[in-house]
Amino acid sequence: MIEKASILYNFAFRGLLTEESLDQAGRKARGVSDFSDEDIAKTISMDLLEEDLVNEARRMSVVYTAIAAFENSVRALVTKVLLESVGEKWWDSSVSDKIKNKAKIRFEDEQKVRWHTQRGKNLITYTELNDLIAVIRNNWDKFESYIHSIEWASSIFDMLEKSRNVIMHSGSLERADIERVGIHIRDWIKQVGV
Repeated sequence: MIEKASILYNFAFRGLLTEESLDQAGRKARGVSDFSDEDIAKTISMDLLEEDLVNEARRMSVVYTAIAAFENSVRALVTKVLLESVGEKWWDSSVSDKIKNKAKIRFEDEQKVRWHTQRGKNLITYTELNDLIAVIRNNWDKFESYIHSIEWASSIFDMLEKSRNVIMHSGSLERADIERVGIHIRDWIKQVGV
């Protein structure tokens, strides 16, 4: 009986190690990639919600998508620049203790809820726009050739954060705010290239 339990344990443990290795190697998250928008809408009972509220939320989801993609592109830029200029230990040497601690606490809090998907494996995924601009500011010599003006970048991040917060708390942006989001994202891409 003990030998059988040991075999089962070893099998299950090897499976968990394999899953973790695949995740660390960059495997895409399972679950949503095979869901169409229609499948997701059915799964979450979208048809039971008031149509006007759903339509307004859908319009804002397009703006949120742009802001989320922008934010992740900034994370990718920060990672790329610091990895190339500082090396693999860039997070430890180039990020303030305050930001590292905040990201670590968020990461650890999410790890406690194992039944729910976590936002990522790397601590940079637990940062916010204001954290990212602080990392850029503290390592300005490595980013200046990309961005040119830290004040300009900071103003873009601040405005996008305001728009993001309105949408994330179920609000709606006015047309001028949406246009401003687009202008700032286009300006950033023209300047930085990502």
